Amino acid sequence: MAHECIRAEKDTVLVDVLVVPNASRTTVVGVHGDRIKVRVAAAPEKGNANRAVERLLAVSTGAGRAAVVSGQTARIKTVRLWGVGVETVRACLVD
Repeated sequence: MAHECIRAEKDTVLVDVLVVPNASRTTVVGVHGDRIKVRVAAAPEKGNANRAVERLLAVSTGAGRAAVVSGQTARIKTVRLWGVGVETVRACLVD
């Protein structure tokens, strides 16, 4: 289940996430259904929550870069990570 939400694509890793904006703190919660659940303190206005998700996943996994590639205005998003392997991402977000 968690393995489908974190997958390699070419030289990047895609992560399917469920975002809870306006949280009391920014953190990775863990696997929630078929997605990784994250909480961000940022509000979903002017891309602030998306930037918070990108920063959280980049720092949590050691990725050089992260970008929301789908779901820009939704709670369900897909984030692309560069500079990190799929097994590292799984270890950081699932285990």
